[in-house]
Amino acid sequence: MEFCPSCGTLLQIDPGTGSHRLRFFCPICPYVCAGFRTRCLSPIRPIVRKAKLVKKEVEPIFSGDDAMKLAPQTEATCPRCGHGKAYFQQRQLRSADEPMTIFYMCCECSYNWKED
Repeated sequence: MEFCPSCGTLLQIDPGTGSHRLRFFCPICPYVCAGFRTRCLSPIRPIVRKAKLVKKEVEPIFSGDDAMKLAPQTEATCPRCGHGKAYFQQRQLRSADEPMTIFYMCCECSYNWKED
């Protein structure tokens, strides 16, 4: 699948005319990408474009060292080390009629976990 670099819409294929050339075109904006020959394409070999997957950097639940010092503590058992105290924060991740998600961070080993 190819997408329009201007608007992000799925590009369509125009079969071409006398010169036997295919082209991708955007049905919404005027973007056109030409350059495929019909004899190179067959029903067995689809058009494939490989792209390298770039992984997103994961941010910690508590951002910054100062946020940890200001977060309240509660009695919660850490699943990793078994320590009995943890910092916590509540965040509304889903719609307003859903319950809040509670994020914990162990005071001893800094392990993060959440409770829905």
